[in-house]
Amino acid sequence: MTMDTKNGTGRTTGRGIGLAAVRGLALALVSLPGAVLCFCLSLVSIALIPIGVGIVTTPYVLTGVRAFADARRLLAAEWGGVRIPPAYRPLPEDANPWARTFGMLRDPATWRDLRWLPVDMTAGFVTALLPAVLLLYPLEGFALALGLWRVFPDGYWYGFVPVTDQTSAFGAAALGLVLLFLAHFLTPRLLGVHFRLTRAVLGSDQGELAERVRVLTETRRDAVDTSAAELRRIERDLHDGAQARLVAVGMDLGTIEALLDKDPAQARELIAQARKSSVEALTELRELVRGIHPPVLAERGLGDAVRALALRLPVATEVSVDLPGRAEAPVESAVYFAVSEVLTNAVKHSGADRIWVDLHRADGMLRATVTDNGKGGAVIGAGSGLAGVERRLGTFDGVLAVSSPAGGPTMVTMEIPCA
Repeated sequence: MTMDTKNGTGRTTGRGIGLAAVRGLALALVSLPGAVLCFCLSLVSIALIPIGVGIVTTPYVLTGVRAFADARRLLAAEWGGVRIPPAYRPLPEDANPWARTFGMLRDPATWRDLRWLPVDMTAGFVTALLPAVLLLYPLEGFALALGLWRVFPDGYWYGFVPVTDQTSAFGAAALGLVLLFLAHFLTPRLLGVHFRLTRAVLGSDQGELAERVRVLTETRRDAVDTSAAELRRIERDLHDGAQARLVAVGMDLGTIEALLDKDPAQARELIAQARKSSVEALTELRELVRGIHPPVLAERGLGDAVRALALRLPVATEVSVDLPGRAEAPVESAVYFAVSEVLTNAVKHSGADRIWVDLHRADGMLRATVTDNGKGGAVIGAGSGLAGVERRLGTFDGVLAVSSPAGGPTMVTMEIPCA
C-alpha cells in the first residue's frame, strides 16, 4: 500500500504515517519560533521607519521574511505536492535603501507574507503538530495499560477516560487504538491541510490570469533587456577578439605575399605568426559559441551537458539525472545556464566542499535542484546572481525557490513547465 505524496490522498503505509508525523513535528518546531521572530522583527522595523532606522533595517528584515516564506513554499512542493509560486516584484539593482524599503512595502506579496506569519504561528502550528500528536498520543494510552497508571495514585485523565485502575487503563488503551486507527487515515491528510492553508494565505489574492499576465509582462521585459545585453556582449567579443585577430591575419598575408620573393625567411616567420593568430581566433570563436549554446547541450542533451559542467568545477559535484526524453531546446538552454549560474555562485560564495545536482521530470515540470554543504545565507535579492536566475526562469513561466539557513546547507530548486 502506498501514499500519494503529491496530493495527500490514497492509501498509506506505516512508513508514510511516520514520515508525515516527523515532518509535521519538524514544521511545528520551526513554524512557531520562526514566524514569531519574523513577525516581531517586521513590526518593529516598520514602526521605526518614521525615525529613519527602519529605512535601513526593513529591507533586510523583509528579505529574511521572504526567505522564510520561500522555504515553506519549497517544503510545500517537496512534502505536500502543493505549489505556491512566489510573486515578488523585482527591485532595481541599484536601488537605494529608501527605494528598496518602499518598493518592498508597495509589493502586495510582502503584505501576504506578513498576513501569513500570524496564521502560521497559530493555525499553521496546530495543523503541523496534529499529525505527530495523532501518532504519539496513542502510545501514552498503551503505556497506561501496561501499568503507568500506578504512578498516578489520584487518577489520571487520558482524553475523556479517567484512569484509576487497570480496567480503566485498558479503556485508555482502547481509546489509543482508536486514535491510532484514525492516524492511519488522517496523518498524511492533516499535513496536506497545513500546506493548503499556507497556499490559501501566501498565494496571490489576484485573479490567476491577471497575476500570470503581470508576471509574464515583467519577465518579457527582462528577457528583452537580457537579449539586448547578450547581443551587445557578443558584438563586443567579436569586435575585440576574433575580428581583430582575423584582420591581423589578413594584413600578415598581404605582407607575406610581398616578401615571398624578397625575404623568404621573414615571410616564413609571418606565416607562423598568421597561423598562431588564426588558431587563437578559432579558439575564441569556439568559446563564444559555447557561451551562446554549448555543443554538448545541442548534441547530447541537458543531462550530459550538466555532467560536463560539473566535471569542470573545482568542487566535488555529484549529478543525478532522471529525464525520460529531451525538452525543447530553449527550455534546455534556460535550465542549463540557470544551473551553471547557481553552481558558479556555490563555488564562489558558499565555501562548500561538496555539491549535489538533481535533474528530473515530474507532473509536467522539469525540476533542477542544486544543494551544497556550504555556509548558507543565500537569498534572492537585487544584485545577486539568483535574481538573474529567477528572471531567466520567469521567461518560461518557471519558478525559483531557495532554502539557505545560516550555517547551511543551501538548496536551490528550479522548475520550468516542460512538455
